[in-house]
Amino acid sequence: MSTIVAVQKNNKICIAADTLTTFGDVRQSNEYDLTSEKIIQHENNYIGIVGSAAHHLVMQHVLDKESSIIHLNSPIEIYKTFLDLHPILKDQYFLNAKDEDDDAYESSRIDALIANKHGIFGVYSLREVFQYKNFWAVGAGAEVALGALYAMYKVENDAEKIASCAIEASAEFHTSSALPLTKYCIEL
Repeated sequence: MSTIVAVQKNNKICIAADTLTTFGDVRQSNEYDLTSEKIIQHENNYIGIVGSAAHHLVMQHVLDKESSIIHLNSPIEIYKTFLDLHPILKDQYFLNAKDEDDDAYESSRIDALIANKHGIFGVYSLREVFQYKNFWAVGAGAEVALGALYAMYKVENDAEKIASCAIEASAEFHTSSALPLTKYCIEL
């Protein structure tokens, strides 16, 4: 698991992520992993994915292969995209959609933040989609990152600095996050 944050302030959006991969108790840092990037760029969108390490390769492949059905400009477009991708993920990529017995819907088992010129969007495993006004965080270190985002948003005007601070806080205080961080910014 990892930590992804996105911040929108002063006509700029910044999405940032840590670079640690974990397998149970094993920590695979950026020093050993040439593919530690958690953020995928697809056209004018940045998609930060947390959860299984396999999600990253699967989503890179799906975004390329199924680009005609990928629309990420609004919550309803994102919902429809992930709804359309769900059977593809199950049938072609062998997604194990079984999560909890009492879940209302089959899980995609993917949590993500999307940043683009239309804003910041959170996508969750049951295909819930939220659009955030100022900032948000997902992943193992999200609680720590949200605290840093909340504190920094009131006193700092630069979205990039706020996002960096949140990932740094997560790396400092959560065992499933580590530096270096990666980040991408969009001018609005």
